[in-house]
Formats: sequence, structure tokens, C-alpha cells
Amino acid sequence: MRAIAAILLVTTILGCTPTTTSQKESQPVSPPSASIPPPASTPPPASTAPSPSSPPQSTRPVYNLSGYSPGFKDGYIDGCETAKKTANGAKDEQRFAGDKQYRLGWNDGFSLCGRNRAEK
Repeated sequence: MRAIAAILLVTTILGCTPTTTSQKESQPVSPPSASIPPPASTPPPASTAPSPSSPPQSTRPVYNLSGYSPGFKDGYIDGCETAKKTANGAKDEQRFAGDKQYRLGWNDGFSLCGRNRAEK
């Protein structure tokens, strides 16, 4: 029974391991255009400002948390990065107080990643 519990714990932890993607991989590939002129005028894209407590999405680590709510995912990443004491670690206090999913994710991420750090 302990072996099953240990296997389940290891697969859960490994499934939540952060992955990184380079900016080059995330850019769409377009075929070379020989004779297509550029558009006449296009408005500049609207800039969206990230929240002051969380890092920009491009530098934020990516975790395999498919199936979870966006609030839980954000909380888990913030909690885990806080436990690992990285530059991306930040608790959004306002969201922690008002969003149950964020709070659950933050607590889970902080406890799991903190435990993994202590074991190393």
C-alpha cells in the first residue's frame, strides 16, 4: 500500500513540474513572402498592463495544471515560486483574500514546492 501511495505522490509532483518555453518556439512560423506588400496602415496593438504583483506572462513559469481553474493555476504558480524563493514568487494579497480558487492553489503550491525544496 505504501508503494502505491509513493508512486501516486511522485507522479503528482512530476506532473506539476515547471516547464519553460523559449520565445523562439512560441512564435508562429509564416512562409516567406516574395511579392506581398505590407498593409497600408495598421493601428498599434493595445498594450495590456500586467497586475503589479505578478510577473509578466512572458517571464512567468509554465506548469502542467490542465483541468484546473485559472485562479487555481495562478495561485499554484505564485505559491510554488514563493516557496522556491524565485523572482516570480509573489502572493497577490487582494486575490488571496477574495478568490477561493487562487487561495487553494497558492496554499497547495506553497506546501508542495516547499516540501520538495526541504527534501533536496
